[in-house]
Amino acid sequence: MEKNAYLFSSESVTEGHPDKICDQISDAVLDTILKDDPDGRVAVETLVTTGMVIVTGEVTTETYVDIPKVVRRVLKDIGYAEAALGFDHESCGVLTAIQRQSPDIARGVDTGGAGDQGLMFGFATRETPELMPLPISLAQRITRKFSELRKAGTLKYLWPDGKSQVTVEYVDGKPERVDTIVMSVHHRHGVSLDRIKRDLTRLIVRNPDIIPQNLVDRRTRILVNPTGRFEVGGPVADTGLTGRKIIVDTYGGSAPHGGGAFSGKDPSKVDRSASYMARYIAKNVVAAGLADACEVQLAYAIGVREPVSVKVTQGRGATVPDGVLERAIRKTFDLTPAGIIKTLDLKKPIYLKTAAYGHFGRHEKSFTWEHTDKVDALAKNVKKEMGR
Repeated sequence: MEKNAYLFSSESVTEGHPDKICDQISDAVLDTILKDDPDGRVAVETLVTTGMVIVTGEVTTETYVDIPKVVRRVLKDIGYAEAALGFDHESCGVLTAIQRQSPDIARGVDTGGAGDQGLMFGFATRETPELMPLPISLAQRITRKFSELRKAGTLKYLWPDGKSQVTVEYVDGKPERVDTIVMSVHHRHGVSLDRIKRDLTRLIVRNPDIIPQNLVDRRTRILVNPTGRFEVGGPVADTGLTGRKIIVDTYGGSAPHGGGAFSGKDPSKVDRSASYMARYIAKNVVAAGLADACEVQLAYAIGVREPVSVKVTQGRGATVPDGVLERAIRKTFDLTPAGIIKTLDLKKPIYLKTAAYGHFGRHEKSFTWEHTDKVDALAKNVKKEMGR
């Protein structure tokens, strides 16, 4: 029988990519508010372009935030700290246009309901130790390494912007090899493409901590700065907006996305908090050995506490019917907005870290939705449902 082989690709971008700059600024404003006002309501959007940062949105809080100061701190920390980049933290203009949250929305949230309607997805798979799809996991490792090499001074010619894309060949549903690695790095003027290729191949492609070497073979294509150079980057080359990298933020296209962005939103917004809960559920399902892969959809109506639907789709290796698992999930996890916030401890200034290199598959302590502490309770409730 002929094997079922196919290619699947995922991409990542660095913290200096214009869209990611915006996500980080929006989440930095959110963190600053939550530090003093855990009950603050925040929905902040950011735009960056040549010489300009615009921060807008709806905020209801009892604290004060010096938004221009936050913006300039984030830009400096990312690496936009010299005029040669064409955009830097000291010379850029910062405009703000902030208003209060609509009282019509607040009515629903204040009583414990969801702040809006919407659908959210979570996903987990055994492809990697962190239970993430392999293509996005590798792409995120690569862009994170770009930043490490730049900030450590190992490759002094690197600048903050950059992208990666990894294509994995699957055979019968399992990752077999890496087919293509694309690396686009923002660099100083006058650095040869040959030098960049040599450095990135040695420090990233041949680095087993980044790419498992058993997945790289003589047919693997390595594409570095495919246009030949990447000297003009960041907001000078590309206008950035909050929430434009939602697939980069999640599962790299391996699972559906409800469409709502995360950054700049406080946890009363189910776009963010319910997506974290859906990942938490899916990861515990896979960690419990109930399936090799699991996709969870949650859906909410504005002002309503309980989700209007919970849908589980399991991949290969499923040990119980989807309907049984759905009922066990409802018994194991509190899916109300207030319950999600309490379970995952979300009223803390933890969000700036999430705004680059993915919201999932991370090992930081504050990423509570990555915990697998519900495995035993979930398995117990599954057993009960199977015995009904």
